[in-house]
Amino acid sequence: MSTEIEIVGYDPAWPARFAEFGAVLRRALGDVALRIDHIGSTSVPGLAAKPVIDVQVSVARLEPQDPFRDPLVGIGLVHHANNPDRTKRYFREAPGRPRTHIHVRRAGSFPEQFALLFRDFLRADQEVADGYAQVKRALAVQYRHDREAYTDAKSPIFWEIIQQADDWARRTGWEPPASDA
Repeated sequence: MSTEIEIVGYDPAWPARFAEFGAVLRRALGDVALRIDHIGSTSVPGLAAKPVIDVQVSVARLEPQDPFRDPLVGIGLVHHANNPDRTKRYFREAPGRPRTHIHVRRAGSFPEQFALLFRDFLRADQEVADGYAQVKRALAVQYRHDREAYTDAKSPIFWEIIQQADDWARRTGWEPPASDA
C-alpha cells in the first residue's frame, strides 16, 4: 500500500459506501450509537478527497469502552488503542477492506459538533468547498510523503473555515441534522 497522500476527484459512490457500512455499524451497535454520521471530505458532494470514508459514531460516554469497542472489533474493525487524541476512540477498516476511519466521540462534545458543522457548512457553501479542495490538492503535492506535515499545513484553513461555519451557524440557526445511519 502506498504511503503517498492522494487527493482524488469526488466519487459519487462514496455516499453508497457509507450507507452500506453505516447500516452494518447500526446493526452491530444498536442503541449504543446515538448517531452514526458520514463526515470528512467524502461526505461533501463534489469535494475532492483522500479516498477514505470517515465515520463518526456518537456515544453517551467514552468509558467504559466495552459497549462500543466489542461490537466494532466483532465486525472486524481494528481498534487503535494508542490513538493520541483522547477526545475520541479510533478504529480502522479490517485488513483487505476499503479504507475507512471510525471516530467514536462523546455525543454533544465539541469535537463531535465540530465535525458535523464543518461538513454541513462545506455542503452549503460550494465556493468555500472548492477553495478547500484547491488547498488540499496543493498541499498533497507539496507534502506527498509526509502525512503529519500535510495535516499540520491544513490546520490554518480548517480554523478559517470553522470561523466561517460558526458565523453561518449563527445566521442560520444550524443544528445537527438527523443521524445518517
